[in-house]
Amino acid sequence: MEITPGKIKLDRELSELDKFAISFCKAINRLTPYVIVSGYVSILLGRTRGSEDIDMLIPEMLKNEWEDIHKALEKAGYECINAGVHESFSYLNDNIAVRFALKGKPIPNMEILLATNKIQRVALETSIAAIVGKDKIIISNLELQIAYKENVLKSPKDMEDARHLRQILGKAINMKKLKEYEVMLK
Repeated sequence: MEITPGKIKLDRELSELDKFAISFCKAINRLTPYVIVSGYVSILLGRTRGSEDIDMLIPEMLKNEWEDIHKALEKAGYECINAGVHESFSYLNDNIAVRFALKGKPIPNMEILLATNKIQRVALETSIAAIVGKDKIIISNLELQIAYKENVLKSPKDMEDARHLRQILGKAINMKKLKEYEVMLK
């Protein structure tokens, strides 16, 4: 693994979850900016733990913009497993995740939310690229991931994720940035 500012380069064998993430990110990247957050970030960076979903944030948008994205994802072979095209926009506006999976295969799935609060918008604005082989996945910056998991989520699983990220980053952690995020989250 090679960590540089704004980019992480990974060279490892891909899991089925990785392949799904890469495929979905390629499809949605053509349609809107996005950022992957939460547990999958730690998994992508080598933490061994199971997950059936991946969390993604996208910018706030108008209904017709969302409907275009929804239809394009369906055309690309994905289906929304918890809502139709019109209902899904209401879900997003009510801060309820909309889940997409490969047609006929509900697991794994991508859990999409709109970035409606300050910290979610910061995640979009400060994202970094994770280069996996020849592919790219846009993930939340790692200092933000650590701060959010340690100061907001705080579950045992999230604390382990944060500990893993701290170990991976080591001295590459931007402590000033981490402290800024910790203050922002209080």
